[in-house]
Amino acid sequence: MDEQQQNIKVIKSRIGGQALIEGVMMRGLTHTAMAVRKPDGTIDVSKEAIHTSNALRIAGKIPIVRGVVMFVQSIVTGYRYLAKSAEISGMAEEEEEPESKFEQWLTKVFGEHLMKVLMGTSMVLGLALCILLFILAPALIVKGIDMLVPLGWTKSLLEGIIKMAIFIGYLAVVSRMKEMKRVFQYHGAEHKSIFCYENGLPLTVENVRKQKRFHPRCGTSFMILILIISIVVSSVVTWDNMLIRVLLKIITLPLIMGIGYELIKLAGRYDNIITRIISWPGMCMQHLTTSEPDDSQIEVAIASLEPVLPTNREEDQW
Repeated sequence: MDEQQQNIKVIKSRIGGQALIEGVMMRGLTHTAMAVRKPDGTIDVSKEAIHTSNALRIAGKIPIVRGVVMFVQSIVTGYRYLAKSAEISGMAEEEEEPESKFEQWLTKVFGEHLMKVLMGTSMVLGLALCILLFILAPALIVKGIDMLVPLGWTKSLLEGIIKMAIFIGYLAVVSRMKEMKRVFQYHGAEHKSIFCYENGLPLTVENVRKQKRFHPRCGTSFMILILIISIVVSSVVTWDNMLIRVLLKIITLPLIMGIGYELIKLAGRYDNIITRIISWPGMCMQHLTTSEPDDSQIEVAIASLEPVLPTNREEDQW
């Protein structure tokens, strides 16, 4: 490493990203950018300013609350960019089939708002599925086992183990899907490009390729932390009434998300024994959710990162 690179300050950036279909989205301090590889091999890059209401700005400064706000924002934004990337990459055209009568009716009723309705519906169904898989099903399984073999204080621990098993099993199955393998490669390219920027190196394919693909601020780490925190919170929730237990766990979800966000934020800002312990479970899980990208995918990640970089790197120091 030459003397100039040695003098470059390593920073902890606030820039975050998301892997898309044949692309990457990056969220900077003031703008969001998306880069997608088109069917003809070129890269489509778009950029838009981040508009935040006064209410959200205030909420973003309140510990715990800001975690819930950021989670909801990331879900909504993520769905929107996923839909865009599918269209630009040509995936939507490949899967396009003649509209059924039901699809024609939906188009007639909702018109130009159809995509928003579909996105909203899919988010609600996704949330319902998460509640079923990670709250209701584990509780019912443990309750059933406890009726056969009394578990005592280990009920909450077993419930947490079942949650982890479901999550890890889901990731293991999804990671074997051909389409998801490419998304996970773009996920790796996203992490590597951010590391390259944080280390103060020029954003070239060669420099990005050398970086680590496991990042402490990854969404995978956030999900693992939520599961771990939920085990602790669930340990103080009653098992006497299953309905009350499930309802209380749903009610405490925002608190769990908020705590998880604060821990991820802490891990993103500092590097010490405590933050490494916090990051370790998520970093392990990233072996399933990130893969080594090829050079063409790294090019896309760089193209999405460059438009959101601040003029002064010091402004981005977390």
